Amino acid sequence: MDLLRELTQAQSASGYENEVRQIMQQELEQISNDILYDHTGSIYGKREGNPSGPSIMLAGHMDEVAFMVKGINQNGYLRFTPLGGWWDQVMLAQRVSVITKKKKFTGVIGSKPPHLLQPEERKKVFPMREMYIDIGAHSKEQVEKWGIRVGDPIVPICPYEMMHDNDTVLSKALDNRIGCYMAVEAAKQLSRTDHPNTVYAGANVQEEVGLRGAETSPYAVEPDVAIVLDVGVAQDTPGTSSDDVDHPELRKGPLVTFLDASMIPNIRFRDLVVNTAEKNNIPYQIEVMTGGGTDAGKIHMYKQGVPTIVIGVPIRYMHSHVSLASKQDIENGVKLLVEVIKQLNSDTYASLINYK
Repeated sequence: MDLLRELTQAQSASGYENEVRQIMQQELEQISNDILYDHTGSIYGKREGNPSGPSIMLAGHMDEVAFMVKGINQNGYLRFTPLGGWWDQVMLAQRVSVITKKKKFTGVIGSKPPHLLQPEERKKVFPMREMYIDIGAHSKEQVEKWGIRVGDPIVPICPYEMMHDNDTVLSKALDNRIGCYMAVEAAKQLSRTDHPNTVYAGANVQEEVGLRGAETSPYAVEPDVAIVLDVGVAQDTPGTSSDDVDHPELRKGPLVTFLDASMIPNIRFRDLVVNTAEKNNIPYQIEVMTGGGTDAGKIHMYKQGVPTIVIGVPIRYMHSHVSLASKQDIENGVKLLVEVIKQLNSDTYASLINYK
C-alpha cells in the first residue's frame, strides 16, 4: 500500500491541497494523457474505453480536516481556527505541522494545565477557542521572523503504520486519501482491460468545508454517471452501537451508501452495485447515515441530474489525528468499483435515467 502511505503523509488542508494534487497528477499521468482541472484545483485523469459509452466520474477528495493560523500572541503562541469538523476533546496535546511557503514547523496543541483547573472545569470538555499551538517560539516577533503568518495551514502529524495483524492501517487523513487511492487504483486496473465507457478518475478540493470542489468539478468532467469514493463511520468499537441492527465494521467489506444527509442515490444504480457485489462474491456493507454528507450531494444535482452512488470503506476515529481502516476492505472496494464500471455501457446508462 505504498501509494496510500504517500497520500496520507502528504499535508493537504482544505484550500491547500497542492501536495496531494501533485501525487494524484503523477499517478494519473501513468494511465492518461489527458489531465483535467477545474478552476478550484480539483483534478481528473481521463481513461477512454469506448468513446461512445457514458462518462463515468470517480471522485475522491484531497483535503483533510485541519486548521489555519488566525492569530499570534505576544509570547509567540498561535491561535487557530478549524478547517473542517473537529471535536474539541480529541485535540489536546496532539502534534501538528504549521506549513509556511518556505518551511514546516512542528507544534503541539496546548491549553491551561489540568493542575491549574478548578474541580468543575475538569469535568468539562476544554473548548477549542481556549487552545493554542506551541511551536517553541519566545515572542510574536520571532514567529514572524520565522515566516509564519495568519492564514498558514496547520495539519495533524501521524505516521503511517501497518498494524500487527497485517490488515489494519493506521494513519492520519484516511478521510479521504482512501478515496484518492481507490480512484487511482481502479483507473490503473481498468487501463489493463476493456470497459464500455470513458472513466474520469480523480479527486475534489474542499470537501471538508462544504463540498465546494464537488460543485465545480462536474463542469470540467461533464459526467453521465458518478461514483463518489469516501469513508464511513465504523461502529464496531465499545459504545458506538446500542441497537440490534447491523452497523459498519472493519473487515466486513466496502460500504454502499443507501442514504446520507445530502443524497438519496439513484435506486436503479444502487441495485446495480449491490447485484454486482453479490454476483462477484464481493463482501459489502450497507450504510445509512442520517448526519453528514459527501461530495455526492453536489455532483448528483449537476445539470439535469447525474445517477450517483457512494462507495467507500468504514474507518474508526474519523475527524481526529489518527484513523484505522482495513486493507482488505479497501481492496474489495476497488474490486467492486472495477466490476461495476465494466457494466456501465450505453444501454445500462439509459436504464438508469429512463423514467418514462
